[in-house]
Amino acid sequence: MDTLIPFESLAPETLDNVLSDIVSRDGTDYGDYDLSLDQKREQALRALKSGDAVLLFDTESETIQLVSKSALQQRYD
Repeated sequence: MDTLIPFESLAPETLDNVLSDIVSRDGTDYGDYDLSLDQKREQALRALKSGDAVLLFDTESETIQLVSKSALQQRYD
């Protein structure tokens, strides 16, 4: 069972480390342009703060993923 992680419940340093891990993974696609890790982290944080994305702990892979709200809804429909 996957678990939602409220990003507000994480200490700032922990959240920064989680976002750094997520945005630095291979296969992360940001389109036809390159962003710095700082820019990717900021983009991910904005998505969390706006409610467009959530942090999801995947129990199978034991990793935290940044998942869009629409993808999350599709996953559980």
